[in-house]
Amino acid sequence: MASKKTEDVPLRVVQLDGHVVLKVIKHCSEHQPSLVTGQLLGLDVGSTLEVTDCFPFPGRSDEEEMDNDTASYQLDMMRCLREVNVDNNTVGWYQSTVIGSFQTEDLIQTFISYQESIKRCIALIYDPQLAETGDLPLRAIKLKDSFISAYKADKVLGSETVKKGNLTWKDVFEDLPIQIHNSALVTALMASIEPAGGMQQKDLDKLNLSVVPLFEKNLDFLNECLDDLVNEQQKVSYYHRNVARQQQQQAQWLQKRRQENAQRRATGEEPLPEEDPVQFKPIPEPGALENYLITNQIANYCGSLSSFSAQSLQKLQLMEGLQRVHM
Repeated sequence: MASKKTEDVPLRVVQLDGHVVLKVIKHCSEHQPSLVTGQLLGLDVGSTLEVTDCFPFPGRSDEEEMDNDTASYQLDMMRCLREVNVDNNTVGWYQSTVIGSFQTEDLIQTFISYQESIKRCIALIYDPQLAETGDLPLRAIKLKDSFISAYKADKVLGSETVKKGNLTWKDVFEDLPIQIHNSALVTALMASIEPAGGMQQKDLDKLNLSVVPLFEKNLDFLNECLDDLVNEQQKVSYYHRNVARQQQQQAQWLQKRRQENAQRRATGEEPLPEEDPVQFKPIPEPGALENYLITNQIANYCGSLSSFSAQSLQKLQLMEGLQRVHM
């Protein structure tokens, strides 16, 4: 029996080589607070997407020349990698972010652009500021297939599209688990140079209790998203009020026209058409896309606040226990 095509197998895991993680961290950290992007290279094997290499995109000063410069740079890099027998299959891209504020329509359009030639691609998101807490804030995301179909049919996600696809805000992005992979030689090298025992600086960084700045930034961004969500709700309310007002005006006009036609028939004249006049054009309906993106962003900030709170409480309990031991 023939084996299934790779596209038919759902993508479940993203496997990152260790040096890819180091390259992404180095590029994103050196250029913060500026946002940077780069290309991910690797292999698509069954349900696992193996990312074996990457390279950064050059910084740009002129937005008009960005597309041409980036395209030519990518072609040059791919040609050079092919000459040295490095995996040069594009599997997605990576980008930096600021406190998790990456869920935008530009990200969706980038996904759609990539998927014209790559059926299964991912975006690797890295946040240098969250890395200061001692964790590795890497996220691998992709668009859900149901959302891609709906977005291609209707980019603003009107009510009919949402009902037909049974879409909610949770059906936009999908997080994929990440596995860090190193070759046997790299693992042996790390084991030989790793100091024996003792606490290291990376262990002390995880005990840092200073998370107030991150809390404040998350709350500020969360407040901005809530204001944006209220504005989107006001747009919907304004749309429904305009539709109700138009329907009332249309009913009044139709009643008046019918009375006029009754008089014309009584005098033997031809009745006037009762179709909608030109002034009663359909009012554009606000789409749900922006609402879904804002809601996703709010959920992201709330998840970060919950994680920070849990970690802070655990650290405080640990420090309290240590103080009791030394008293």
